[in-house]
Amino acid sequence: MEMADLMFRTTADSENDKEAVFYKLEMLGYQVGQSLVERFTRDRPRFVDTLDVVKFICKEFWTIIFKKQIDNLKTNHRGVYVLQDNNFRWFLRMSTETGSADAAKRAIAYFWFPCGLIRGALANLGVVSVVVAETTSLPQCTFQIKIAKS
Repeated sequence: MEMADLMFRTTADSENDKEAVFYKLEMLGYQVGQSLVERFTRDRPRFVDTLDVVKFICKEFWTIIFKKQIDNLKTNHRGVYVLQDNNFRWFLRMSTETGSADAAKRAIAYFWFPCGLIRGALANLGVVSVVVAETTSLPQCTFQIKIAKS
């Protein structure tokens, strides 16, 4: 959270600068996700399929990072996975009005790092993906993972 705040404080207010900040946060998360999953899976056998990889992210990876599992995992079995965290740890102490649409809009900047974290972890496990996050009311959030076709 502080990392995102620092990046916003040190940049100008133009749209290009905001996009650059989002890109930097996402790439930083990507590198951290790759490094962490390499360490966490060092002594594990390889995963058989994509669903096993996503289950690992939901159960073990999320538990190590956020001290809890993902609350809900849904899939359409065609390469789209939806991970729902009802009490996203980073948003629990965020000072906002509960259920405020403005708070949800301001929270978007803080999703870029965890999206990169998930994407980097998946990439290191051999799954190329696009990760998008959204929220309608804090601290609940949803991460949508779209697996790239090979």
